[in-house]
Parts: sequence; structure tokens; C-alpha cells
Amino acid sequence: MKMESIIRVLAGSMVLAGAALAHWVHPNWILLCAFVGLNLVQSAFTGFCPAEMVLRRLGVGGGCCGVGETPAS
Repeated sequence: MKMESIIRVLAGSMVLAGAALAHWVHPNWILLCAFVGLNLVQSAFTGFCPAEMVLRRLGVGGGCCGVGETPAS
């Protein structure tokens, strides 16, 4: 799966989780949705995405069959 798709799945899941928690647990959980939305907007303008950096360090989104991976030296 491409990194862009992984980021979209992560962001969508966080928004859905925040909305569900705001509905069933406490209204302040809506701040999670606001944080994710603001992060998406700033990353569209700046190209800086903290989630992408974290996922890359964890080794997620490297691609299948060597696609997107750097060759070993």
C-alpha cells in the first residue's frame, strides 16, 4: 500500500474514532477530530506530515516487491 493511502486510512480512522468517542464518552474528544483536520490542512500547504515521518521510522509503507525501497549497499 502506498504511503499516501496509509496516511488517508490513518487520518480517517482517527476522525471516526474521535467522533465516536465524542458521542459516547465525552464531548471533548471532538478535539481529536479538529487536530487531525488541522494537521491535514497544514500538510497540504507545507508538505510536512508528522504521521508520515513516524510511519517511515516504523518501516510502514515501504512498498511491495521492493517498490519504493532503497537498495541495500
